[in-house]
This record gives sequence, structure tokens and C-alpha cells, in this order.
Amino acid sequence: MNDFSLPDGASLTPEGLFKHLLRRTDPGNKRPALFLDRDGVLVEEVGYLHRPEEVRLIEGTAEVVARANAAAVHVIIVTNQGGIGLGKYGWRDFILTQEKIYEDLRRLDAEIDATMASPYHPRGNPPFDRGDHPSRKPNPGMLLEAATLLSIDYAASWIIGDHGSDIEAGRNAGLVGGLHVLTGHGTHDGERDKALAAETESYKPHAIDSIADALTIIPFLKK
Repeated sequence: MNDFSLPDGASLTPEGLFKHLLRRTDPGNKRPALFLDRDGVLVEEVGYLHRPEEVRLIEGTAEVVARANAAAVHVIIVTNQGGIGLGKYGWRDFILTQEKIYEDLRRLDAEIDATMASPYHPRGNPPFDRGDHPSRKPNPGMLLEAATLLSIDYAASWIIGDHGSDIEAGRNAGLVGGLHVLTGHGTHDGERDKALAAETESYKPHAIDSIADALTIIPFLKK
């Protein structure tokens, strides 16, 4: 991090995975989690977002997060940050951008409980040049590692993402369902097909337009 300190509750694992616990809860009480991809789901896709001034919440984001807060559901950002592995920006830029996202959500009475970020990318600079790293979606590493921060009932948890790999990560982590949005990269060739193909007997992907539609599908978000 050079001259930039990690915020309270944040750490980098020896493998380079960023973990940040923002809100503490009873560790003995397992709760469902709402796992959220970041770019193109919570905030508008701008291409390797790393400037706070470019943060724009997607309509419906704050209401979904606030509804999960009210239901005592963990809200956890799980984001592939290959831009770090590619050398386009560093953790300092990422953290400052995250702080802007948290600030914008708090103004709307919505709180993120934790953030997980993986710097790996197939064309990344060593040691982050592993597209198949366990922490990079569609692998479930970030979702499973979140259990070191919060007590999670995975079988009752959901994920929302704009890539097929987000929805696959939810399946691979043992979640009950995933929502694929058309914001961000959601309309790119093959993404929706890949997302819906992740269905199993115990895991159900859904096709929606944007995060706002989660309010009508995910049981713990319904009033």
C-alpha cells in the first residue's frame, strides 16, 4: 500500500485478496447473505472504475441494500478487480472508490456489511496472472472467504451479477439462487445464456433487467 493505510476492518491476505468488514454482527447467528457484484450492478460500468468522481449508483441499488439491511441479511460486495492485476490502478484507488460508494449508499440509508475483491486476471502482472485463481469468479473463493468475516447461511443466500461468471460463482458456493442483470456487461454476447445455464436442482438463476427487480424475486427482499 506504500504510504496509504488500509481502512479499519480491512486486510490483504498473503495471496492478495482484499477483505473489508464494515459492520460487525453476532458471529454465532448465521444469516443469509446478498452477494453483489459491483461494476454494472451496483454502480454504472465505466471500464475499470477507480475514480470516486465516476461513481454513479444504478437506480434501485440503495432500496435493495436497505431492504436487505432491514431483513437482517448480510450485504457483501464480491468483485473481480483485474484492473489491479493489470496495473491500471492500485488498492489505494480501489479503496477511495469504495468509500464513495459507501458514502452514497449511507446517504440513502443503505449499508454494505463487507467487501471482497480479487486482483487476479488472465493477463495480469505476476503474481496476479491467474485467471483461474480460486478467488476470481466464477470460482467461489471470495464468497466462501466471506465466512471468515460474517456468519453466513449459504443455502439461503443469493447473488446478483451482470456476468455469467457471477451467477456461476453463486452456484459454486452453494447458494440458492442468482439474478442476472442486463446493466453493465449483461447484454454482451453469451452472458445471459451462461448465467441461465448455471441452473441445477438446488440453484435457480433468474433473468432480470436491473438490480431493482430483485425486490420482486428474492424472498427476503419482498415486503
